[in-house]
Amino acid sequence: MSAESGAPEPPTAGQRLDAAQLAEAFALFSRASEELSTAYNALQGQVSQLTERLDVLLGALPAGVVMLDRAGRIVQFNRAAESLLGSGLAGERWDAVARRFGDTGTPGELSVGNEPGARRVSLSDTALESGEGRIVLLHDVTDTHRMRLQAERNERLAAMGEMVAGLAHQLRTPLAAALLYTGNLRQPELGPADRAKVADRAIERLRYLERLIRDMLLFARGDSLGRERFGICELVGEIVHTLEPLARARQLSFVSRCDCGDLTLLGDRKALGGALTNLIENAIQATGAAGEVSVSAVRNGEFVTFHVADNGRGIEPARQGRVFEPFFTTRAEGTGLGLAIARGVARGHGGDIAFESTPGKGSLFTLSLPLLRADDSAAGAASKETS
Repeated sequence: MSAESGAPEPPTAGQRLDAAQLAEAFALFSRASEELSTAYNALQGQVSQLTERLDVLLGALPAGVVMLDRAGRIVQFNRAAESLLGSGLAGERWDAVARRFGDTGTPGELSVGNEPGARRVSLSDTALESGEGRIVLLHDVTDTHRMRLQAERNERLAAMGEMVAGLAHQLRTPLAAALLYTGNLRQPELGPADRAKVADRAIERLRYLERLIRDMLLFARGDSLGRERFGICELVGEIVHTLEPLARARQLSFVSRCDCGDLTLLGDRKALGGALTNLIENAIQATGAAGEVSVSAVRNGEFVTFHVADNGRGIEPARQGRVFEPFFTTRAEGTGLGLAIARGVARGHGGDIAFESTPGKGSLFTLSLPLLRADDSAAGAASKETS
C-alpha cells in the first residue's frame, strides 16, 4: 500500500503464479475426486452384483453352507443349511449347533437329531486362508444311504435267487431223512431203545432244517443295524468262554489274546458276536486232536482286527474262491451260510473279512472293523475351536 494514497499495491508476479497453481491444483483435485467417486460407485455396483450372484449361488447349492467368524459364530448360511439345522442360526456358536448331530454308526456320517427318520449328513470343515473364519459344508446323504441299503438288499435277494436250485436240494435231503425216521416210528416191532434212537435222529434232522432256515433268513435280511457300544475285550472274553468247552471236547489247545484295552465298538453286538463265533467254530471243526486254535484282537490304526487262526487241514486252492459263497460247505452238517452271513455282518459295519489258507497247515481268518471313538461324535467332528 502506498504511503501517500493508501491504495493497495498490485500483486507481484510471484503471487499471481501461486494463485494460478492453487487454482490448477484445486481443479486437478476436483477431477480426481470425481473420478474416485465414479470408480467407487462402479466398485460398489460390482460388489453388489457379486453379492447377489453369491446369494443366488448359495441358494441354489443343494449342500448346506455355514460361514463362521474367528470366534466360531455363524455369520452366514444358505437355505439348505437352514432346512437341515432349523431357523435362528445367525449369531449362534457352531459348537452349540453341532450338539444337534447324532452318531449313525457309519464312519463319516452324522444324523440331524436322534429321532427315527432323521436326515443323514456328511460334514466337512475348512478354514479360510485369511484365518478369519471357517466354512462348514453339510451334504445330505440320506437318499444315498437309503439307496446303498436298497442296493445291498437287492444284492442279497439276487444271491437268494441264484440259490433257489441249491435250496431245494438243501431242504429236501434232511426233510426226506426226517420223514423216513418218523415213518419208522410207526412200526410196532420197534423196541423202546430203537424207537428212542430213531426219534433222536428225526429230531436231529428237524433241528438241522431249523438251523438252515434260520441262517437263510439271516442272510436274506442282512445286518439289522442295531447299535450299542460295547467293550472289544469283553466280547472276545464272552465268546472264548462259550467255545472253550467245545475245543476241550475235541482235545484242542485254545488260546486267546486281546490287546485293545478299554477300546469299544459301536454296532450290533449280537450279530458281530455271531460272526466271530462262526469263524472260531469253523476253525475248531477244521482242526484235529492236539491241534491249536487261537483268537486275538488288536488295534490297527483306526480299525480293530480280529484274527482267528488254526493249524488244521486248511482249504484247497480250488475251493478258496468259494468259501463265502452261500450254500458252499465242506462239512456234512454245515449249512454253507455261516461265512456268507459273517461277511455280510462285517460289511454292514463298514468292515470286511479276509483269509489265508495253506492245505495241511491251517487257515487264518481276519475280521476288520472301523473304530468309532467316543469323540467321533458330531460335536467332536464339527466344533473345532479357533483362537
